[in-house]
Amino acid sequence: MIGTHATTKAELQQIILAQLRGLAPEADLNDLRPHDDIRETLEIDSFDFLNFLIALNKETGVEVPEKDYGRVSTLESLATYLLAHM
Repeated sequence: MIGTHATTKAELQQIILAQLRGLAPEADLNDLRPHDDIRETLEIDSFDFLNFLIALNKETGVEVPEKDYGRVSTLESLATYLLAHM
């Protein structure tokens, strides 16, 4: 889990990308722009997306409830959401 130091959106985006590399190692993350739908762009199914959010929870301490899944569909929105809930 992230320590007590202040975390920036850029740091969160790097954490997100690291988790995505583990989830979809064959994907070219350079193709993922900030406002692209993560699941659609990387062809991630709902089960893998859930595991990705669980891994992010372990890393950041932020749990994304199912009702908010639609709010965290892009790299930008997910980083913003995590930052707001830390």
